[in-house]
Formats: sequence, C-alpha cells, structure tokens
Amino acid sequence: MNNFKERDFFHEGMRNFQNIFDGQRTAEAIEKNRKHYEFWDEERKLIKNSNFFFIASSWNGYIDCNIKSGDPGFVKIIDNGTIEYPEYDGNSMYRTAGNISKNPNVGLLFVNFDGKSLRIRINGHATIRHDRNSIKSHYGAKFVVRIKCEIYPNCPRYIPNFDTKKPSVYVPREGQEVPPAPEWKKRDYIKNILPKNDPHNKKK
Repeated sequence: MNNFKERDFFHEGMRNFQNIFDGQRTAEAIEKNRKHYEFWDEERKLIKNSNFFFIASSWNGYIDCNIKSGDPGFVKIIDNGTIEYPEYDGNSMYRTAGNISKNPNVGLLFVNFDGKSLRIRINGHATIRHDRNSIKSHYGAKFVVRIKCEIYPNCPRYIPNFDTKKPSVYVPREGQEVPPAPEWKKRDYIKNILPKNDPHNKKK
C-alpha cells in the first residue's frame, strides 16, 4: 500500500503480542504522539549529519538489510517528508534496488551510536530515479532512490556508546537492580498506562 495514512500502523501479529504483554495502550499512545509525516527539526539535523543509515527491503522470500554510506549530506531532504540518497558503484548485486523495483516498501534506521540521540525509524515508499536532474544532484550517483516517509523516533536507551565504550545502563543484567526508566516512560501520556508487568509501573 503506497499511502501509509490509509493503513493501520499495527497489524494482527503486532496486536497479538501487545495483548499478550498488556502493551496496546502504550503502543497506541506512542503512535498518536510520535508518528508523523513531516520531519522534526532534530530529525532533519540527524539526517543531514549522517554518514550512514540502514535500509531493509523485501520481495516475496527475498529479504535484504543493507547499510548505505557517504559523506554527511549524501542523504538529502527533498521536502518535509521525503528523502533521497545516491546509489554509488557497488558489487553489482543490486539487492536493495532490485527489491524496490518489485516492492517499494522499505524500512530505514538512522542512528547515532552515542547512547543518547534518538534513533529515527522510517517506513518508506521508495522509487528509483534515473533522470538527469536527480543524478546531477548527487555526485557519483549511478541512480537515485527517493523515499516518501512515515516517521517515528525511538528511545536510545539500549544503544551502545561507541565514543566512551561504556555499555548502556538500561540493559537488564543478572544480579543488578532494575535499570532506570527511560525518559519517555515519564511522559504524561505514557506514565499512567504502562503495561501491568512493566518494571517501571508504579501502580502495580
């Protein structure tokens, strides 16, 4: 489905796990308050400064997860909810592009491994562009992939800090106390609807 606004954010399989672990209220609050279709300022900054991101694509049983890299700015924000990136010289397999040509639905992840910056998760509808103007706007591009985005940022609590080499304090570890609550669990629209068995649910 090309229009993300016309389909449910959660499918039956996701709902099943939400119901098993009493997570539906929390999931719906996150969808209502965090899902969006135009980039926030902090997201624009992260994307413009990124020198890599991860992209997943699929068609039938062909599944691929890849990393796309370049100098900061190689991913361009075309409008409030659309990005594009160049496909450079590679190994001639074209697994991502081939999947996109059959199935335009992709998943992207922008992340800083600093243990503090929000990660940006994107559900995207991708198209491949061979026109001269698109290729000229990305030096060294063989072609360009443009993606219309459904955006939802995520808490960074389990992301390792590659600068300090210190592990995340939020990861559960045997013999230690319950890890601290992430900031998002303290928000007004979340704190009173946490799952019953959530370790940070103060009502249980």
